[in-house]
This record gives sequence, C-alpha cells and structure tokens, in this order.
Amino acid sequence: MKYARTALVFVFSIAMLFGACAFDGCDSSTPPSDAKQHDAQETLLQEGVRQVGMPNIKNFREKKLMKDILEMRDQDGLITWTYLQSEMTGKLCFLGHTVGYGLPYATQFTNPQQAVGDNYHVMTTIAQADPNGLFSPESAEGTWVLMKDPNGTDTKPIYVEPRIVTSPFKLGDPEPCYPSSSH
Repeated sequence: MKYARTALVFVFSIAMLFGACAFDGCDSSTPPSDAKQHDAQETLLQEGVRQVGMPNIKNFREKKLMKDILEMRDQDGLITWTYLQSEMTGKLCFLGHTVGYGLPYATQFTNPQQAVGDNYHVMTTIAQADPNGLFSPESAEGTWVLMKDPNGTDTKPIYVEPRIVTSPFKLGDPEPCYPSSSH
C-alpha cells in the first residue's frame, strides 16, 4: 500500500509537470518570429550539410599542431623573449626576458558567465566574478607578461598595452626598448 501511494504521488507529479508545460507553452521565452527564423535557418543548414558533407579530414594535422603548441606552452621554466613593435618603423625592440607567453588581459580564470534559471529552463546568463571578486571585460587590448627583472633575478608581472611579439628564442638583434634593458 505504501509503494502504491508513492507511485501515485509520482505519477500525479509528472502529470502536473506536463500540464504546467502545456499551459505555459514551455518555450514562451522565444518570440514566434525568432522561432520561425531559427527553424528556417536550421532547415537551410541541414540542406547544406546534405549537399556538401563534411571535410574529409584524415591526418588531423592542425589538431596535432594545436596539441603540440599547448604542451610546449605548458613547459615548466619556459623562458621567452618579448618584443614591442614600433608603430612608426615596424621594427622590433627588445622589452625583456619573460616566463612563458603573454596572457591577454581579458583571459579569465573562471567561466565568465553563469546560467540562471529554474531546474527545467535556462532563462539567461549573467556575469560571474573572478576569484578576486572583480568582473573582467569581454575583451581588452592589454597583455600581462611575467618579466624577469633586468636588475635582479626575480620575475614580476607587467601590463603591456601595445601589441607584443613573444618568442622562445632571440629574434635578430633588435635595439632595447629602454636604455636599462639588456639582452
């Protein structure tokens, strides 16, 4: 009897859920014109895939290259050379020895978006703070570089606004950007 009552409550709960969806429409957040455009676009894309098919990728060379690059960037103790490029002449000037490669300022440690909604539908996403409690921008021009102090042995983070070139080896013999820099 106890199990029958539990089963009846379960079936009743499911029926209420489906009834609520039927009454609410369950997709009322999408305007009808957007839904029609989405359906038309999906039909068009399906036809394109049917006619063209997928590329015949056999060697996955670019995926292998990306894996190699990610693994090389992850090496412990990776020392690099960082340069600024003159906007007037295009020539490189040596900024300093760096650890690894620069990180774009907008790089975030945590997922920048948090889904908000009930258990059945995601209604929207909102910005989520980084672990430091700040909200990073979606994009930014600057780059963080962990640079070796030219007058010591420590490395310190510096923020660079101009675009940079970072290499695992010396690029030619460029002039230092600042008289105190040495390479």
